[in-house]
Amino acid sequence: MAGDILLGVVIGAQGLSGEVKVKTFTSAIENLRGYGPLHGKDDREFVVVSARHAKADIAVVRFKGIDDRNAAEALKGTELRVARNALPPTQDDEFYHADLVGLRAEDGEGRSLGTVKGIHNFGAGDVIEIERADGGDIFLPFTRETVPAVDLKASRLVIAVPEDEAAEEEHGVE
Repeated sequence: MAGDILLGVVIGAQGLSGEVKVKTFTSAIENLRGYGPLHGKDDREFVVVSARHAKADIAVVRFKGIDDRNAAEALKGTELRVARNALPPTQDDEFYHADLVGLRAEDGEGRSLGTVKGIHNFGAGDVIEIERADGGDIFLPFTRETVPAVDLKASRLVIAVPEDEAAEEEHGVE
């Protein structure tokens, strides 16, 4: 499971014939079936038979072998993943969020700020979560201004610490 990429989550049943609604994390819903079978955390395999748009980031999906509403409802909450190596390579200035988890987060002078714990989107854009050595977490906007450099080969990224955050640190305020 390490290195797997989350492509979507089943959020409920759609109709009576076994279709499900999936919140997608792909750039296009076609990508749900473009990388081969998906799998859940329990390694159960899901073959996408069809997928169509319902809303901006919601797809209606039919899986092979899921033929009625009861079977579809049982999938609610299932995370749909694909092996990282099934995805196409990224361009120089692109990366998958999963590639960032575990990287060292440093300021512009190379001082450690912690380790990337996750990338989240709570509705207003991506947020990077950094776990500090003292156990606390820092949440910052995941923008080019806040994260000006990502170096996957060196397993690090640079954080431009916002001035108000730097002032709080200097005065011991958290």
